[in-house]
Amino acid sequence: MTAVLIRELSRRTGASIRSLRHYEEKSLLAPQRLENGYRDYAEPDVDKVKTIQLYLGLGLSTEEIALVLECPQEAATNRPLCKEAYRLYQGKLAEVERQIQTLQTLQARLQERLSQFENSASLR
Repeated sequence: MTAVLIRELSRRTGASIRSLRHYEEKSLLAPQRLENGYRDYAEPDVDKVKTIQLYLGLGLSTEEIALVLECPQEAATNRPLCKEAYRLYQGKLAEVERQIQTLQTLQARLQERLSQFENSASLR
């Protein structure tokens, strides 16, 4: 069996070597060690790293990702099938909606300020 070393895993996933080491520190990846000390990743780790990247892109922390990765996965879609993941997604969506509301409020205030400047004689 051919070893998948960290450089190859990085190339195949687009994740930096530093990120892969970080995932290992957070127990998201658990490579074997070769006699020379090099990390030896299994073929499924390629998909696992891509899944980790997907979850990071959704705004999940590495601790939250660890919880989701522990869930059983639906074979066809590779989606987690546990209540913890569902609750996590609900919480993340609520957080995003709060952030959107905050940004919309900020946008309205900035638009109001700009209108005040544009209507004043000081810009003319």
